[in-house]
Amino acid sequence: MAQCVQSVQEFIQDSFVPLVAALCSEEAERLTRKNSLSFAELVKPFCRLTSEVHMRDPNNQLHIIKNLKIAVNNIITHPPQPGAIRKLLNDVVSVSQPAEGLVANVITAGDYDLNISATTPWFESYRECFLQSMPASDHEFLNHYVACMLVVSSSEPEPVEQFLKLSQEQHRIQHSSEYLYPKWFIPNTLKYYVLLHDVSTGEEQRADSIYEEMKQRYGTQGCYLLKINSRVSNRGTDEQIPDPWSQYLQKNTIQNQDCYEDCPYTVISNKNTDHLISDGLDSEIKDGLSNNFKTHPLQLDHPSGSLDSTDYVKATASLQDSKKSNCGTPHGACLTLTDHDRIRQFIQEFTFRGLLPHIEKTIRQLNDQLISRKGLSRSLFSATKKWFSGSKVPEKSINELKNTSGLLYPPEAPELQIRKMADLCFLVQHYELAYSCYHTAKKDFLNDQAMLYAAGALEMAAVSAFLQPGAPRPYPAHYMETAIQTYRDICKNMVLAERCVLLSAEILKSQSKYSEAAALLIRLTSEDSDLRSALLLEQAAHCFINMKSPMVRKFAFHMILAGHRFSKAGQKKHALRCYCQAMQVYKGKGWSLAEDHINFTIGRQSFTLRQLDNAVSAFRHILINDSKQPPAQQGAFLREYLYVYKNVTQLSPDGPLPQLPLPYINSSATRVFFGHDRRPAEGEKQAATHVSLDQEYDSESSQQWKELEEQVVSVINKGIIPSNFQPTQFCLNRYSDNSRFPLAVIEEPVTVEVSFRNPLKVPLLLTDVSLLWKFQPKDFNAKHDVETKELGACDDDMIGAEAIAEFLINSEETKVARLKLFPHQTGELHILGVVYNLGTVQGAVTLDGIDPSIGLQTGKFVSNGLSVRGRQDLEIQGPRLNNTKEEKTSIKYGPDRRLDPIITEEMPLLEVFFINFPTGLLCGEIRKAYVEFVNVSKCPLTALKVVSKHPEFFTFGGNTAVLTPLSPSASENCSAYKTVVTDPTSVRTALLSSASSVDFGVGTGGQPEVIHVPLPDAVLLPGASVQLPMWLRGPDEEGVHEINFLFYYESIKRHSKMCHRVLRHTAVICTSRSLHIRATVCRSNALEGEEGRGDNMLVFVDVENINTSETGVKEFHIVQVSSNSKHWKLQKSVISEDKDTKLASRERAKLCFKAVRCKNSEENYTFADIVFGNEQIISSASPCADFFFQSLSSEFKRTHVQSHAHASQRAAKQSFDETVRLIQQCSEVDLNIVVLWKAYVVEDNKQLILEGQHHVALNTVGKEAFSFPQKQELPEMVLLKFFRPENTPVPARPTPEQLSNLIKTSLRYPESFNHSFHQKSLCLVPVTLLLSNCSQAVVDVMIDLRHKTTSPEALEIHGSFTWLGQTQYKLQLKSQEVYSLQLKACFVHTGVYNLGTPRVFAKLANQVTLFETSQQNSMPALIIINNI
Repeated sequence: MAQCVQSVQEFIQDSFVPLVAALCSEEAERLTRKNSLSFAELVKPFCRLTSEVHMRDPNNQLHIIKNLKIAVNNIITHPPQPGAIRKLLNDVVSVSQPAEGLVANVITAGDYDLNISATTPWFESYRECFLQSMPASDHEFLNHYVACMLVVSSSEPEPVEQFLKLSQEQHRIQHSSEYLYPKWFIPNTLKYYVLLHDVSTGEEQRADSIYEEMKQRYGTQGCYLLKINSRVSNRGTDEQIPDPWSQYLQKNTIQNQDCYEDCPYTVISNKNTDHLISDGLDSEIKDGLSNNFKTHPLQLDHPSGSLDSTDYVKATASLQDSKKSNCGTPHGACLTLTDHDRIRQFIQEFTFRGLLPHIEKTIRQLNDQLISRKGLSRSLFSATKKWFSGSKVPEKSINELKNTSGLLYPPEAPELQIRKMADLCFLVQHYELAYSCYHTAKKDFLNDQAMLYAAGALEMAAVSAFLQPGAPRPYPAHYMETAIQTYRDICKNMVLAERCVLLSAEILKSQSKYSEAAALLIRLTSEDSDLRSALLLEQAAHCFINMKSPMVRKFAFHMILAGHRFSKAGQKKHALRCYCQAMQVYKGKGWSLAEDHINFTIGRQSFTLRQLDNAVSAFRHILINDSKQPPAQQGAFLREYLYVYKNVTQLSPDGPLPQLPLPYINSSATRVFFGHDRRPAEGEKQAATHVSLDQEYDSESSQQWKELEEQVVSVINKGIIPSNFQPTQFCLNRYSDNSRFPLAVIEEPVTVEVSFRNPLKVPLLLTDVSLLWKFQPKDFNAKHDVETKELGACDDDMIGAEAIAEFLINSEETKVARLKLFPHQTGELHILGVVYNLGTVQGAVTLDGIDPSIGLQTGKFVSNGLSVRGRQDLEIQGPRLNNTKEEKTSIKYGPDRRLDPIITEEMPLLEVFFINFPTGLLCGEIRKAYVEFVNVSKCPLTALKVVSKHPEFFTFGGNTAVLTPLSPSASENCSAYKTVVTDPTSVRTALLSSASSVDFGVGTGGQPEVIHVPLPDAVLLPGASVQLPMWLRGPDEEGVHEINFLFYYESIKRHSKMCHRVLRHTAVICTSRSLHIRATVCRSNALEGEEGRGDNMLVFVDVENINTSETGVKEFHIVQVSSNSKHWKLQKSVISEDKDTKLASRERAKLCFKAVRCKNSEENYTFADIVFGNEQIISSASPCADFFFQSLSSEFKRTHVQSHAHASQRAAKQSFDETVRLIQQCSEVDLNIVVLWKAYVVEDNKQLILEGQHHVALNTVGKEAFSFPQKQELPEMVLLKFFRPENTPVPARPTPEQLSNLIKTSLRYPESFNHSFHQKSLCLVPVTLLLSNCSQAVVDVMIDLRHKTTSPEALEIHGSFTWLGQTQYKLQLKSQEVYSLQLKACFVHTGVYNLGTPRVFAKLANQVTLFETSQQNSMPALIIINNI
């Protein structure tokens, strides 16, 4: 139980006090009414004695009474009605509420910290009022009057006669059979005569004389002169006199019968009943509250139509109304503090001189009667020990006892005399004697089976035992339990049972027996009284929480039960308080259904009490938790919530929009898109893919776009990226960098994608959904700012907003809404949140089983008319900072500014369309498409560039592009190339042309990835469009290729915020295999050249058709082979076939060409075309040359990266490396081969001709080159070595192969030689040895003719011969010089001889012995000697 203001002893003593009746004359009542008080009310605050009182017991022992209180009441001649008592108790409880700012107890139990009200004043008020309003009963005397005050005014003509009349009236009331109420303790009631004198108006002498007469007539002990009204009401109004009556008069009592005039007057006339009180109180059960307690308290199926469906008997007038007359006027207005003291003195005199001597005398008389009747020799008190020290008689079980309702004791029965004596002793705190008497009476009653009497004796015996000083015996709780059971089950008297429970629970609580107290309280909860059940359940809950080990869940459960019963009793505030206290336990513990029930009830009760904010909060909790309720229940919750919210908003229609709990918004998933939506493709026109909200975010792709933009900005700014450079971000999301304010352009929409989630199992219908924003106009070119426009959802002149009329979110669905804003001014925009009407769909539950797609037709839903307008804020937490030490050790978050765009001034807007853009190509295939550039803004754009990681994929044509026809229909087979019809005589012979790499954007020092778009006049005006040809070449590797284009452009005007704009396009090309080309170059043995130079080479080209038949390619034709080089050119085809080279699937062709050195040209490349058909493709023009130069630059880039890695080693020995470089140059060749082909494709029974080109870069003599890089095999796994190798640079030595290419040798001799050995035995043959210096330096050459073949195979095959003349020659050859040396070979007989025996040594002229090695001919020089 909760804490009480009084101790348990004080509570019990004040519950049972001597009752004194007051009978006043009309004049006396008039005197007291001057103070707005009756006589009984006048003396009430002074009825507690301030000093100890002494009296003697029957054994003449002195007995001390402490803190005695008496009760003075007006005589009421009929018992109170049950309905009146119920109303009174209901009012007492409803008036008593927790004080504002009351400090609650904080109880910590396990994981719980509970704020619980320490006291329950409403329960104490109820208890006090209940005990005071109990009607008197014949089976006990505690509520019977002991004395009667007769009050007469001194101003009456004949006061003594008036006293006589009052005395006779009291006698008639007590002894006449006409009056059965009130009850009197003994027939000879003490009469105390009080003369009331009004000091302000009466004559004091007359009052004194009357009082003297009274003393002579009634004795000094039996009368009193009480002087009051000393104060004149019209003077001293500023003097403040305390008002001790207010606290008593606020507690209404049953004696104030004025409030209950409608109650019928009932005379108890049934003489045969066992308990006379039953007729008065049983009707409480019969015609009491209509308790329709058909559902469990935790069942949630409340009717949802009404928010106040509790049935209870409503009080017709509240307590305040009933006491309005008393509360409105001050009490004791005519009384001074002296008068207060006089009244206090009067009560003391009455008690000391009248009441207590009378009680003492009565106890003695009763004691003597009992002794004489029982025939005992000693007084009852002295014999107590003898009676009860012997063996105890075993008490019968209550179930064995019969209900003898017919038994009724006469008033003079000795059993009742014992009870009467016990009650008197109890009232004057003589608990030991009282206990003895109760115990005796209990035995007698049980023997007679008078159960009502026995229960009363048991009850008071238990209380007396508890109150005995020094506690000689333990509290007999079983007495109380028997009494309660008897009252409740046998006597059917719940009022007396309730009194027992209230007393016993308080006693058990004082002994810390909380568990027993709780069980007792719970046992008395029943259906007959909701208010009693509620209060007892609440006290039981307090017992559970006050235990040594608090039982928190039991506390909460019983609080819920108490709240439910309070609600049924109409005590809404108390019901709400109970539910709120229980909520502390259930909240956040996973008891979702219980939590829902509590929140639902709190919401309803709060709404009934017009605590609308609390109601909204409670219903909000039901909806935002992950509800486990069925759909129908969730729908009911939602409707209740909307109904409550509507009431709240109606109270303050102009207030700020409320925050709505549904649907959930995933703020971090909010995406912001700047710009117009992408246009769909129109026929052959395909719009640039750009960026849209439908695309998934890809961090890798995003990084690529950023690098491309940095690349082009770097080129524009001459290699430097500006410090204020901000990569363009069209779509901001949780993964993008949102640390800076994004830039949006005026008149271009800002689209915000908001992710809604419906957690409920019923659909939600949002209507009129739009964004909430704040805008601060700013002119970025001006110096001053304009005022901020707050929440301007209606200012369409600044920001236009697009609203979604209807937006349905099905049950448990996540759905995104795209909301647009159209900025019409420059400035700073802040998007704050979303505003919408939240409603439900009619028949929402039936939609749960239907396919959600049905719900997407706009305008098809019928709202049930219940919707509320509210908002939800978009609050996005930025990324956690983790850079500095401080940030790492604390939790700090950076800003996320995706919802705070800066609206900049007007910028151009480019749209790009691709016409006839292919999706599939063969590797190396050339296709011509068109690109259309459209400026859809109101300002011109310039500096249009495109940047891509794959510049070799496309070209707009070089400076020679103007020579190509605009539409590719002028030449045969609609070729994308520039072609010329060739002369048949020139087939397989080189046709020469030249071109500069500068014309094609290569070698300018810029980045080849950044390509300038050749706009006419370099400007695109507003609304203008231009179409440009674009040649595409299929990538060399098969597969699917994603090729990113970034179009960069600027405004003609320079802007402070936005310098440029970009447009993205991703082309997806699927390439299939076509040709695979391998080529090698080797030196030709022939040294005579057309130009007199002996430097020529053979080029072998191996072409294989690796195409698979799935692509429909029938065959490939090699139509032309071209070379491009600054130093070499193809001269002619060595193979002398006239027809085209055709390759079917998996076929291979070998081609051989002669290449010669061309005139040295550092700037221009020489293009040589060898045509196999009748049409020459001009390889030095677009697009052939474009793709060649792009492949050249990408090849150069690849080799440059590799060589750059070794740059540090190359810087070691400068002079040494130069020597090596000269030798290496001899074996290097800079020749590029372009193979042009046509492919014949059958598609849909039509034959198409595709064309393309492959590039092979030949760098080294004898080394094979391929049309696309071969895949490198991964090196085998090796063990890790954990040591540092010695870093000693090894000098780079040229390989023997490189050294052998320093000098090229060639022997000129007749293939066969005829000689007549008969005539001359020695045959001399002239042989010319040609020496060619292949390097750019002066070379010293030494020729040694003494070399002999040592291998046995050579000896067997070839005979030996001898060189005649000088055996060793030393020569010096200048750069590129060819030297002819005449030798003679001598043969002695016929045969086949190898003339390749001379050893040639070479070294650079400025070196001593380094690199000297033999220059061997790879092929044998065979000569046949014939004899004639």
